[in-house]
Amino acid sequence: MENGRVWINRILFATDFSLWAYHAEKYVAVLSKAYGATVDVLHVLESYPGVYAAVQEPWETDGRLHEVVRRLQRPTVPVNGHQLIGNPSVQICETAMKYHVDLIVLGTHGRTGLDRLLLGSTAERVLTMAHCPVLIVRAPKGPDSRRHMAPVTFERVLAPVDFSDCSLDALEYGSQIAKDFGAVLTLLHVLEPLAYDDDQTLAQQDGLKARIDSRFVPYVGAIRSAGISVGAAIQGGDPADTILDWAVTHDCDLIVMGTHGRRGISHVMWGSVAEGVLRRAPCPVLAVWNAHFAADHEWVVPIARRPLMDPP
Repeated sequence: MENGRVWINRILFATDFSLWAYHAEKYVAVLSKAYGATVDVLHVLESYPGVYAAVQEPWETDGRLHEVVRRLQRPTVPVNGHQLIGNPSVQICETAMKYHVDLIVLGTHGRTGLDRLLLGSTAERVLTMAHCPVLIVRAPKGPDSRRHMAPVTFERVLAPVDFSDCSLDALEYGSQIAKDFGAVLTLLHVLEPLAYDDDQTLAQQDGLKARIDSRFVPYVGAIRSAGISVGAAIQGGDPADTILDWAVTHDCDLIVMGTHGRRGISHVMWGSVAEGVLRRAPCPVLAVWNAHFAADHEWVVPIARRPLMDPP
């Protein structure tokens, strides 16, 4: 990873010591080792009366926090433990700002969607408040529970693209991960269904697909020139369902999506698309907004954040 070591220097891992947090911890271990990144492990005791601190005092969690730090510690990976009391989402985002982290990692219950993410609605709030990308790891259930035992891999990365600035930022992240881990990267654009009332509408749809296909060409060329195995696909249907179907069918290891975080989870890319993907994703989702890269970052997609032509 000669060109990728400097783009993730520090990772914040928020944990509640649950099974889903342990699953997310495995991703922290892989990423921190790969990039030589410093890890800050954070556990937040909620300060709301009678909810959490009343039944779990700070000294009761010290041992578990130290155990997480011990598991993540490597000769080349500095790991720091932090235990704070307060509002989890606020503490996570403030800690991320304080230590200038490049990535926040959270685990999810994966049972009933965003309202049941790690520490209640914490992950939803973190997505809208964080100054950096957030990796959300959903603990697999049922037939997918074998992933708990399987080693973490990044072999197939899916990057949904709608050619907005935030989706192109996400494409840069996805391209960088694919480059560093030798993964296959797929760019996916979803066309929402049109009402096929006549042949003219069908012709318009075909023309739109051709224009989008042509927009993919410079991106695919730039990514391929960086030595990354890349492909592009255009699918019709409901965006969230189509992304999820593709991820399941092609056994993707990571979905990288751009978001408009500042306006909340209901306004991420394609409205509620990312919300729908997060609720049911078969693999981790890296939500990217407000992306910042180091001055010496070696761009895989140098055209990111610059339109190639008028939108279709």
